[in-house]
Amino acid sequence: MDFEYSENCQELRIRMQNFMDDHIIPRLGAWRDEVAAGQYPVSFMEDLKDLAKSEGLWNMFLKDLKDDEPGMGLSNLDYAPLAEILGRVPWASEVFNCSAPDTGNMELLHLFANEEQYEEYLAPLLNGEIRSSFAMTEPDVASSDATNIQTMIKRDGDDYVINGRKWFISNAAHPRCTFMIVMGKTDPDGPTYSQQSMVLVPMDTPGVEVVRNISVLSHHSPAGHCEIVFRDVRVPASNLLGGEGDGFMMAQARLGPGRIHHCMRSIGQMELALELMCARAQERKTFGKFLHEHGSVSEEIARSRMEIEQARLLVLKSAAMVDKVGAGGARKEISMIKAIIPALQCKVADRAMQVFGAMGISPDTPLGAIYTGGRTLRYADGPDEVHLRRIARMEIKESGERLAETARFLNIPER
Repeated sequence: MDFEYSENCQELRIRMQNFMDDHIIPRLGAWRDEVAAGQYPVSFMEDLKDLAKSEGLWNMFLKDLKDDEPGMGLSNLDYAPLAEILGRVPWASEVFNCSAPDTGNMELLHLFANEEQYEEYLAPLLNGEIRSSFAMTEPDVASSDATNIQTMIKRDGDDYVINGRKWFISNAAHPRCTFMIVMGKTDPDGPTYSQQSMVLVPMDTPGVEVVRNISVLSHHSPAGHCEIVFRDVRVPASNLLGGEGDGFMMAQARLGPGRIHHCMRSIGQMELALELMCARAQERKTFGKFLHEHGSVSEEIARSRMEIEQARLLVLKSAAMVDKVGAGGARKEISMIKAIIPALQCKVADRAMQVFGAMGISPDTPLGAIYTGGRTLRYADGPDEVHLRRIARMEIKESGERLAETARFLNIPER
């Protein structure tokens, strides 16, 4: 496979890096200070969005855009290296309207929204006028198996009534988050994979209560990982996304490209951690030597470089396969990167933290946030164990198809 970046991708990488250097990096301090003061930095974020849109760096992740829709419609293979650049600053993706969970929600709406839903929800999302969240995970069940979810969505005349509790709902605390896509059960007695549906729920609907913004490893996200309770929340039946019973299918459709985006952003964070580790190793001395002159440190630097390169190649392969055969045909590769890369992000961040000493666990470097992001991603879009189980099952199935040939090779008598 040839993973050389296309000319268009190379040109966009230069433009993206220049934008980051000129407009994002200088605002890191302002972002930190405003968040520490308890406010989301909406003011300069909106200015940055307007600038990114004017420069054509907008909605790069979404393929098959219509002629009148704002964005670039890049392939997954062309977008992946851009996501790596964005990943170096966790909040940067929002500036370019490429931030989760909006990206997955836009993909869902692009595929399944009717005309009214398009105008009310998708069009303003594409324009960056609003933000959104995706409410699936629940505290009382193992949500890694989406068939477990308990939130009820019951038809009542011309409405649906929603009751249940969700948590770790990303982006729900964002001041511009105006609606959620809520997944629940419309037919709890139906076939296992047809019980679930999705409905569009405005955040200000009566009965919606954002209970708290849950911190992650004592790290506070201003956009939120929220716990939300739904008490007799009533929305029009026209807010159903797709058809009744399509929820599980739509959830799977939503996750493929998004996992690639997450993983490529992770590689950007790993690259930043490695750069910081190398810089620290060349400026600090212990026992008369620079840190990089100690074998244990140099080995950690070398392992980090090798593993990041391996991870990037597997992500690019996954992106190329999704472009060629769709997410369904790349299920194994998507699961492999999702199982490998978040854990590797934790490992590289941990190595860098160790080289920095006490500073590595302080807020004076981004390493703690990088570690926290990687550890959180080991749950998001399916925990490691789910992906490992899927990979093993596909591998066993494929090996079964080759069993007769293997038996002949090993001279094993047929049963």
